[in-house]
Amino acid sequence: MKYVGYNRTSTKEQHLDRGDINIEEYCSQNNIPIKKIYTDKQTGKNFNRPRYIVMKEDVLEPGDTLIISEVDRLGRNKREILKELQYYKDNNIRVMILELPTTLIDYSKFGDELAKLLMDTINNMMIEMYASFAEAEMHKREKRQREGIEAMKARGEWNKYGRPKVMDVDVFTKEYEKVLRGEQRPVDVMNKLNMKKATYYLYRKQFETNKQKKDFY
Repeated sequence: MKYVGYNRTSTKEQHLDRGDINIEEYCSQNNIPIKKIYTDKQTGKNFNRPRYIVMKEDVLEPGDTLIISEVDRLGRNKREILKELQYYKDNNIRVMILELPTTLIDYSKFGDELAKLLMDTINNMMIEMYASFAEAEMHKREKRQREGIEAMKARGEWNKYGRPKVMDVDVFTKEYEKVLRGEQRPVDVMNKLNMKKATYYLYRKQFETNKQKKDFY
């Protein structure tokens, strides 16, 4: 049997530290030998997250325990949250949620089936309520975002909306031309400009498109 933690945040602006620290402190205070905390910086709308998938499919086994700090760190879609929790229950994987103290007590050790049934019922009700809160907050954020976009359109500022560029195209062009001349490798550009692989190829495509336009004219 092993203990595994999981933590998630939605955006790059949020930090995983708080959730990680909460899990680590709880385990330390209760002498729980946690194996590892898996983390994702990704939306909570679904469970298609790389670290979560690894944890669920390759790490957790029957008899193990999954620890999360809050229900919304697991996800923000109520139906999907309940589906995942049912999976763990069906596979004899216990889930401990730090914000719900009743999930931290292992009532099966008491040998009282009635008490266990009662606490399972309470836990299910609490989890469903917190999952509803998590989804409601997600919808509220999406509504505010839509309203913000509409307000920008009304003010004629729509062209300002969107994710800012990683860097100026000219900066990339200068480094990419060195790749074309064989003076450095693509990985050197990624490291120098702190770019992800997908971003590098996006900029390369933009470079090639711009070059084709210049050659045409």
